[in-house]
Amino acid sequence: MMSHSRFLHSAQRVIDIESQAVIDLRARIDSGFFSACDHILKCRGRVVVTGMGKSGHIGRKIAATLASTGTPSFFMHAAEANHGDLGMLTEQDVVIALSNSGNTEEIVSLLPVLKRLSIPLISMTGNRASALGRAATCLLDVSVNQEACPLGLAPTASTTACLVMGDALAITLLEARGFKAEDFALSHPSGALGKRLILTVNDLMHSGEQLPCVAIDTSIQDTLLVMTEKGLGMTCVINKDGTLRGIYTDGDLRRSLLNGIDIYHTDINSQLSKPCTTVQGDTLAASALALMEQKRINGLIVVDRHNRPIGALNMQDLLRAKLV
Repeated sequence: MMSHSRFLHSAQRVIDIESQAVIDLRARIDSGFFSACDHILKCRGRVVVTGMGKSGHIGRKIAATLASTGTPSFFMHAAEANHGDLGMLTEQDVVIALSNSGNTEEIVSLLPVLKRLSIPLISMTGNRASALGRAATCLLDVSVNQEACPLGLAPTASTTACLVMGDALAITLLEARGFKAEDFALSHPSGALGKRLILTVNDLMHSGEQLPCVAIDTSIQDTLLVMTEKGLGMTCVINKDGTLRGIYTDGDLRRSLLNGIDIYHTDINSQLSKPCTTVQGDTLAASALALMEQKRINGLIVVDRHNRPIGALNMQDLLRAKLV
């Protein structure tokens, strides 16, 4: 059994070796990197990333990062490419091939096809003199002085270097494209950021037959029936011309009862909350949430530009959308 001090020494050694491998990449951001960026920015097709083994796993991550940051991309397994998946490629594409040795058989066998199709090849390799290095349109040198594996067998520092170079490429392209948080959200609609930057009040509000609405001369009793039927804990009250007069909520009902109001013969107009807080349908749901928290209210009426109610939104809707 190793002692804790041996555990500590081993772990720190790995981190030191891999950290140095990453630092060494700084000096290799050269004309090959600039050329790779230029080819990808001019690409009218997709960036196709390919690799085998551990390099393949890193390639999948690089393709996913590119795709989510504004560069259309997908991963093509090198072995499957040799058995039909090369049909995924078009002359409009750019290929990024990963191989630390640069002589991986499945990768090398793709090179004649890429040359025949005149597809730009970005080679990410630790061996500039390899078949992959020599065939490169753009060469990204990801060589390392040593692997963190003491046997020198398991890809460790080399895969870390590839991953970091891929991130450097993706983020450089992101900045070159002027990619914004809103663009990122479009490819992450289920994530927290995506929901905050994409979902609008229109997407969540209750409208049409679901919208609780009564006229200003409706009795409190009849208003209560509408509120119970729609189940939103509120109703909007409208003028004769269809514009919004105000809002009546469960809280208003409790206050009416505490004040001894005759709910059977008192019209709603004398008891409603006015003016009330409203939003437009194109308001971000996250902004509606912030407004409700600021005003300490549980519901909002959605109006059009003529102040006519078109929907209603409450805190439960935002909870279901996982914005709270």
